[in-house]
Amino acid sequence: MSERPIIVFDVNETLLDLDSMNPIFDRIFSDPGAMRLWFADLILYSEALTIAGVYVPFTDIGAAVLQMLAATRGITISDADGAELTNRFATMPPHPEVPAALRRLRDHGFRLFTLTDNTLEISGRQLEHGGIIDLFERRFSVDETVRRHKPAPEAYHSVATALDLDPGDICLIASHVWDTIGAGAAGWQAALILRQGNAPLDVGPQPNYIGKDLDAIADQLIERYAAAANASRPGH
Repeated sequence: MSERPIIVFDVNETLLDLDSMNPIFDRIFSDPGAMRLWFADLILYSEALTIAGVYVPFTDIGAAVLQMLAATRGITISDADGAELTNRFATMPPHPEVPAALRRLRDHGFRLFTLTDNTLEISGRQLEHGGIIDLFERRFSVDETVRRHKPAPEAYHSVATALDLDPGDICLIASHVWDTIGAGAAGWQAALILRQGNAPLDVGPQPNYIGKDLDAIADQLIERYAAAANASRPGH
């Protein structure tokens, strides 16, 4: 295993603030829980389609789930509503601690990558809008490679193969337990960020690191691998 793992980030909610999408859902549904229900169903149906062997781009699933939720409530989604949803999804801001925490990890020698279910075009817009795109060495999208949404094992294996790395030399950072389960099952290390409403699941592969935000995860990684580097020096 290398001295320190490369770090692969999930993007939506892990780095970017999903709650910034609440205004469009509040306007359409007048329900404070609508956005979270939409996102949970987006993940549910991306996984269902993947298990069924059917690939649909992530944003297309998101639009279809929006229409489905509206239909169950007798609400009509206009083309303008759909366009606003796509635009807001592509321009979510980073969580407040994210830019500095990413720079701190990079300054301590960690190589940073992303792996997302989004298309590269959408994830590029997201990270560029957030001012953090230049911090990543390379961005991976299931849309460009295996066309199977996370947590399908092929999504993680494709990154290890592309970077010619042993799975154990990669650490996923995500705020979704389903993603850390997928990474752990693929042989990766994993870190779980406990964004609001998130908690560990006591079955299946467990994350190696758990923290309330990216700063907390960065602290653990930097401390662990700085200590490992010091221990390997002559005289230690």
